[in-house]
Amino acid sequence: MKKVQAYVLTFALLFALAMAPAFATGSSEQSSQPAKTVSFLAGEVTDTGGIDDRSFNASAWRGLQQAQSDTGMQIQYLQSTNQSDYVPNIQQFVQKKANIIVTVGFLMGQATSDAAKANPDQKFAIVDFSYSPALPNVLALTYQTDQAAFLGGYLAAAMTKSGKVGTFGGMNIPTVTIFMNGFVAGVRYYDQKNSAKVQVLGWDPDNNQGTFTNDFTNQEKGKTVTEALMNQGADIVLPVAGSVGLGAAAAVQQHNAANPDSPVWLEWVDTDGYISAPQYGSLLLTSVVKGIDVSVKTAAESALKGTFQGGNYVGTLANGGVSIAPYHDFDSKIPDQVKAEIETLKQGIIAGTISVDPKSYPAPSM
Repeated sequence: MKKVQAYVLTFALLFALAMAPAFATGSSEQSSQPAKTVSFLAGEVTDTGGIDDRSFNASAWRGLQQAQSDTGMQIQYLQSTNQSDYVPNIQQFVQKKANIIVTVGFLMGQATSDAAKANPDQKFAIVDFSYSPALPNVLALTYQTDQAAFLGGYLAAAMTKSGKVGTFGGMNIPTVTIFMNGFVAGVRYYDQKNSAKVQVLGWDPDNNQGTFTNDFTNQEKGKTVTEALMNQGADIVLPVAGSVGLGAAAAVQQHNAANPDSPVWLEWVDTDGYISAPQYGSLLLTSVVKGIDVSVKTAAESALKGTFQGGNYVGTLANGGVSIAPYHDFDSKIPDQVKAEIETLKQGIIAGTISVDPKSYPAPSM
C-alpha cells in the first residue's frame, strides 16, 4: 500500500512540474519571449499616426518586437502626437542611453539628423529618410515603393469596371508621392499595352498635383476624400496616408453594403492590410508592402551584435525590400493571365527594362 501511495505522490509531483510552465505564462505572446533579458535598449519614436496605425509606425514596432523575441533585447516606444514631440522624444531616449533609437517617418529627418550630429556615439535608424552625405551613426531605411506600386496600379487597371481608379495621400512629400507615382505608371502602362483608357483620379504626376488630407491621423478626412473619389466613379482606391486609410476603408465598406451590385475595392500600403487591418481584408485586392519590419529588426540586431554601420539602405523588388501582398480573398477572382503579366512585369522592373516613372508613359487622352 505504501508503495502505491509513493507512486501516486511521485506521479502527481512530476505532473505538477510538467504543467507549471503552462500555468506560469500569461499568454502565448509571453511564452514566445526568450527566458533571458539582454541589457540592451532599442527605442522607437513614432510619427503622429501612432504605434497602432496599421501602417509604417506599427510595422517598425513589429520589427522591434521580433528582435526582442529573437534576442531578449528590451524595447520601448514614445508616441508623437504632433511634430513638436519629435525632438523631446528623441532626447528622452538619448538620456536613457538607448543602444539604438529608431525614428519613423520622413518628417523626422531633420530632428534625427540634429540629434545624431549632437550625439556622434549614439546609434540611430530612421524609416523613410536618407541623407547625402550619409551620416556615420545613422542607418537610413528607404524603399523603392514605386516599383511595387507599379504592380498595384497595373492590377487596378486590369480589374476596374468603371474605367476609373483613385488615390490620395496624407501629405505631398516624397515618401507618399512615390507610391502614387508608381501606381499611375502601372495604370498608364496597362493602358499602353491594352489600348485602354483607365483614368487615375487624385494624382497628376506630370504637374505634381493631387488630393491630400495633410495629416496621417484624421480618419474622417480619409472617409470624406474616398467618398468624393467614389462619387467621381473610382471603383478601386489606393490611400497612402497611414491610419487615415482606415477611414477610406470604412467609406468603402459602407458603400458596398448599400451598393452590392457596384462594389468598390481598395489597395493598402506599407503593410499587408489583410493582416494588419483584418476587419477590412475582404475589400483588399492587394497591398503595396515595404519591408519596414525586417529592416528595422536587422538594424536593431546589428547594433546588438556590434556590426552596426551607418549609411543608406534601399529596399527594392530585387532584394525583397518591397513587394505586393498575396491576393487573399481575391485570388480566385483575378484572372490567371493578369497574375502572370504582373509576375512578368516584376521581373522586367528588376531587370531595368520597365520604367516605373509615370512620365515614361503619356497620359491617355479622354
